[in-house]
Amino acid sequence: MAVPVVDQELCIGCGVCAELCPEVFEIRDEKSLVIGPDRCDSCDCEEAVASCPVSAIELVDNT
Repeated sequence: MAVPVVDQELCIGCGVCAELCPEVFEIRDEKSLVIGPDRCDSCDCEEAVASCPVSAIELVDNT
């Protein structure tokens, strides 16, 4: 299963990912934080990846 990873250097804290997948992402200290890496089944993490304006999120295979 792929899990989301946020590049903190690139993240601008826009909040799009947290709006799309609030069970997976949270904005904390003006950066996106993955709070539920195993919860992508509850939302569309691929949409969050595609919607990130600075391409700071990727899905990484954790197997």
